[in-house]
Amino acid sequence: MEELMTHKTIDESRQGEALTLPDRANGPGSKKFYIESYGCAMNFADSEVVASILQNEGFGSTTEPEVADLIFINTCSIREKAEQTVRKRLTTLKSYKRKNPGMLVGVLGCMAERLKTALLEEEKLVDIVVGPDAYRTLPQLISEAETGQKAVNVLLSREETYADISPIRLNSNAVTAFVSIMRGCNNMCSFCVVPFTRGRERSRDAYSVVKECEALFNEGYKEVTLLGQNVDSYHFIDEAGNKAISFANLLAMVADISPELRVRFSTSHPKDITDDVLFTIAKYENICNYIHLPVQSGSTRILSLMNRTYSREWYVAKVNRIREILPDCGLSTDMIVGFCTETEDDHQQSLSLMEYCQYDLAYMYFYSERPGTLAARRFEDDIPEEVKKKRLQQMVDLHRIHSLKSMQKDVGKTFKVLIEGVSKKNDGELFGRNDQNKVIVFPKENFQKGQYVNVKVERCTAGTLIGKVVW
Repeated sequence: MEELMTHKTIDESRQGEALTLPDRANGPGSKKFYIESYGCAMNFADSEVVASILQNEGFGSTTEPEVADLIFINTCSIREKAEQTVRKRLTTLKSYKRKNPGMLVGVLGCMAERLKTALLEEEKLVDIVVGPDAYRTLPQLISEAETGQKAVNVLLSREETYADISPIRLNSNAVTAFVSIMRGCNNMCSFCVVPFTRGRERSRDAYSVVKECEALFNEGYKEVTLLGQNVDSYHFIDEAGNKAISFANLLAMVADISPELRVRFSTSHPKDITDDVLFTIAKYENICNYIHLPVQSGSTRILSLMNRTYSREWYVAKVNRIREILPDCGLSTDMIVGFCTETEDDHQQSLSLMEYCQYDLAYMYFYSERPGTLAARRFEDDIPEEVKKKRLQQMVDLHRIHSLKSMQKDVGKTFKVLIEGVSKKNDGELFGRNDQNKVIVFPKENFQKGQYVNVKVERCTAGTLIGKVVW
């Protein structure tokens, strides 16, 4: 999945979030684990797989890192800032370890794969390093680390999808859940480290995806988000039926579980999203009308250097097609400013593309060179940081205008909203999202989490719709 960043990002709002269960021990003396996750939704989903593996091995969970026997930090390598944040956090955790010498600290995920030697040997910050495809080996690695050895497994796989592992839902609101449908990425975008940290693309058994979604619905969940680095390239061969199942087919299979189960997905690649997917969304009322369609730049020249494999014109045509088939579809994007050799004209083309598309939501960040990527090997990171920051601010300012206009268009309209919980700002209000993924808050009254309600929008801010329930 292409990482999501902006002036106030979804990812950064969850940076360092402890993925927690109620304190639980599986018997007297049971050792406890604590997991903290950073980065994209895929990392949070992976942490739920890790929690399942650990609990099956008899580990209990805790919400308090200082009392844990085992601490794992699930990491992100998308930007230098993300890695610096994790390093700082690991340094803090060393203070817990000084008070509890038997404690083990481990790093999971993308940063683990990329910086295994530095973390284990040079900086001596951790005892265990585990890459995204090696979570099944955690019990053996923990046993090794308990003997004083440095335990590491960052081998990538062409087959691993964890399809047979039922994730333990961490920090769950018991309403919405992530479901991973594929792993890895075959797109070699020159700025991106994901193919090197998560490996090649492989799709999960379609029937295991449906089974997991059915189980969630039976447990009371009302919404699932199907996750992949590039969901539109999902491709599973049903050997029994000898047929190929595409992403459009999978969407329909999940939507058919129940009309009461909402279905979302992330992330799409402009070159791969098909009319079949768009028509499937249009056919099913419970597949949300919202597409995250990262563009990264509005300049065809820069897109070529990024190895995005499409032009500005191709992208615009795809946006037009989405709006032709799904007129009410919410649309968001990712944007990078200050990529190698970016000129002022390239930057203006990005701004003009945003003017054309009028995104409901945009995740924006300036280019951060990642070691090992194609761009790091081929190009000089030659745009001064002050220029990058200036261009980013211009883009953020423009998007705020678009975001407010998008919200203002919905004032006076009524939307079906799935209640996700109590508003963080006012415990007298509830919040949920509409079909287009916009957050709506409204008076609590006697409504409950997990209900569907119709909310009429009375006013808005640039980021939130505000209304009341109507019948």
